[in-house]
Amino acid sequence: MDDAGGNLGVMSRDEAVKIAKNKGLDLVLVAPQANPPVARIVNFDKFRYEKGKELKKQRASNRPQEMKQIQVSVREAMNDMVRKAKKIDEFMSDGHKIEIQLTLRGREKSMRDFAEAKLREFMKLITTPYKVTQDVQKGGRGLLIQIDRDGKGSTK
Repeated sequence: MDDAGGNLGVMSRDEAVKIAKNKGLDLVLVAPQANPPVARIVNFDKFRYEKGKELKKQRASNRPQEMKQIQVSVREAMNDMVRKAKKIDEFMSDGHKIEIQLTLRGREKSMRDFAEAKLREFMKLITTPYKVTQDVQKGGRGLLIQIDRDGKGSTK
């Protein structure tokens, strides 16, 4: 292929190198496994830059999902809970998994039913459709639940 993308057909290596030198460009082997091997006449620096950009884009799309944590308390005011629910919506729109931790202190630890009800109430404030990947369990300083964006659009 030439620098304009046109096909020059099958030719010997020496002919291709000669054409590339006449144009002041480089001969780059694109597909050595093909029969016959495929080469392009391009500026090598530009070719390398484009390939690097392509690799960066692939790596960014293959990045694993990040787990974001949000802490909520049973004593938290409704306005704070709404603000945190909006932050969860923002995180999920970016494609992150969310771990919600309801922290309990002192005597609050003995009121697990009340704490779980408070956590469920907080979950109702989340507007983005989600699925529960790990149900409510005791962990750390209180209760934990993990959610992820639901592609189907159903909220649990």
